[in-house]
Amino acid sequence: MNIVIYARYSSHSQTEQSIEGQLQTCYEFAKHNGHIVIGEYIDRAQSGTTDSRAEFQRMIADSDKHIFEGVLVYQLDRFARNRYDSAINKAKLKKNGVRVISARENISDDASGILIEGVLESMAEYYSAELSQKIRRGMDINAEKCLSNGSNPGLGYYVDEERRFHIDPEGAAIVREIFEMYASGKTVAEITKYLNAKQVKTSLGKEFNKNSLHRLLRNKRYIGYYIYKDTETPGGMPRIIEDELFERVQHILDRNKKAPARSRGREEYLLTTKLFCGYCREMMTGYGGTGKSGKAYHYYACNNFKRRKCKKKVVNKEKIENRIVQECCKLLTDSNIERIASAVADVCKAEQDTSAIKRIKSAIQEADTAIENLWKALERGRAVDMITERIEKHKQEKDELQGLLAMEMGKQVVLTVPQVRAFLYALKKGDLNNESTRRGIINIFLQAVYLYDDRMTLIFNGGEQPITLDDVLLDEIEDHLESAVSYHEKCSSLVADAPPKSVKSHDFTDFFYSLISS
Repeated sequence: MNIVIYARYSSHSQTEQSIEGQLQTCYEFAKHNGHIVIGEYIDRAQSGTTDSRAEFQRMIADSDKHIFEGVLVYQLDRFARNRYDSAINKAKLKKNGVRVISARENISDDASGILIEGVLESMAEYYSAELSQKIRRGMDINAEKCLSNGSNPGLGYYVDEERRFHIDPEGAAIVREIFEMYASGKTVAEITKYLNAKQVKTSLGKEFNKNSLHRLLRNKRYIGYYIYKDTETPGGMPRIIEDELFERVQHILDRNKKAPARSRGREEYLLTTKLFCGYCREMMTGYGGTGKSGKAYHYYACNNFKRRKCKKKVVNKEKIENRIVQECCKLLTDSNIERIASAVADVCKAEQDTSAIKRIKSAIQEADTAIENLWKALERGRAVDMITERIEKHKQEKDELQGLLAMEMGKQVVLTVPQVRAFLYALKKGDLNNESTRRGIINIFLQAVYLYDDRMTLIFNGGEQPITLDDVLLDEIEDHLESAVSYHEKCSSLVADAPPKSVKSHDFTDFFYSLISS
């Protein structure tokens, strides 16, 4: 497996030797386990309490290139000390087929760790949606006043500190010239060539091309319309182009318009990285195909079946996902919800006081002690001026430390039992046809599915034992889907972690007790 190494040290008290030690251990682990190291990402003097680390973010971005399948760390706290950040960034890597491996620890990819990360990941999606709603409300208010919502104002405009639009004379002259050239019969290609030869840039500072020129010529802002969502407000923008010129240009554009290419939607396969062939243990990947009638079909197929090395039949996407979501929902009992909510809240509370916060609190305590001792010295009549100056100095230090503490505390994600409980009950009562609800349920509870043609074995996070379902559901497969594999159109390129080598029995009470007490 191709992997990269991520190493980090957090403060001046650690040195390059710390990095060298991490790298040495990681390279030994990689060699022992047959991994090929193709790169390193190293953050120096960077705290793990935040994911705003240059090399860390570069590594996350590079995972989009699908050139490595694993990120090897010395131990898990090098990746992140905040479980919330860890869950979110692991999810980003997982979508690109990348897993996180620890050289020093048996990674907590066990039932309890996966279950809690699933809850945190799903709640992050929920709170992100809630935040988006608040942002949209603020944008709606701005739109009512015809103010900028932060998007690019477009060539010919600028925005002042109060978010109001104004005409940029130099840019407006270019806009008028473009409209006049097109109205006079110049083609898009000719205008683009002319603008780029003169080194005229778009409002984003890029060269003009066919698309950017078309967007400019269609933009009704230039005739004074403020546009937000589907609402147009006449007179909401300063006008640059007269109606007559704009309408002539629209007529020419409509006359020359070609039929747009049909867009092809991307289907989400909820069981990617969790669904495995029961016969050969290979991952089953989501694919789409088109039948002879032109109807689109979506299904999961064993990777070895596509290589003609396995007999596993393809299975209808919707049917298998619906069945597994239903089985996962059975775990949302009142008692399980209470136990999960309590465990997640305890983990968040335990991780609330990071080492950085503890150091700051300790420094504040030391400042308080020093100030108290100086006041006692002052009461005894010691050098008044000098002591007063030192008291003020310590007060300033304390104020700065309290500011730092507030910043660190602001980074913490503290989920309470009522919050987690409410979220889980919302999932339980939610619409099972809603993609977010389905994804949340699967992420939290499902560890793996081993699928045969006549049965499937489900392994749940926190389940007492694997569950095997025997029924005719899996035989309800469209015959033509099997032949569709030979000319399938790939809809999901995600790669799964290796299937678990062994299945351990986990009791909710036992593993949460061990988790909380560890």
